[in-house]
Amino acid sequence: MKNHTVTDSPYGPLTLVAEDGVLCGLYMEDQRHRPPEENFGTRDDDLFTEAGEQLAGYFAGDLTEFTLELRLDGTPFQRSVWEQLRLIPYGQTRSYGELAGALGSPQASRAVGLANGRNPIGIIVPCHRVIGANGGLTGYGGGLPRKRRLLDFERGAGLF
Repeated sequence: MKNHTVTDSPYGPLTLVAEDGVLCGLYMEDQRHRPPEENFGTRDDDLFTEAGEQLAGYFAGDLTEFTLELRLDGTPFQRSVWEQLRLIPYGQTRSYGELAGALGSPQASRAVGLANGRNPIGIIVPCHRVIGANGGLTGYGGGLPRKRRLLDFERGAGLF
């Protein structure tokens, strides 16, 4: 059974989705690969208290690591990429090639990028922390301006 809520954030409204009470989605407005609204289930604001508190702590600059139970539905390769994303420390970045190397497939940076773009739980699974080999910003489902703002925020530049 799926449920959802919508919460405000400094980056616009965020839609949180849970399946059987476990967070399985966090989507931004106008996000690439965002599922249709009818796939989010019924609205239940009470179900997302812990997620809301942790997100508020993150946006306040008080929380640097999320401890929520997550349900990451995808292929085995996608799940392995998403688990690698969770290992990137707050305020740091990794290149697609570095992630591919960490997975034991140094030539798979393009596949890592595709999996990264399909991350269903943005911000909490920090796909925004992945950059190009030259240090430049590359694609982000929430848009490059949001990616830049998230990275700047984590590096201590504040929310705006």
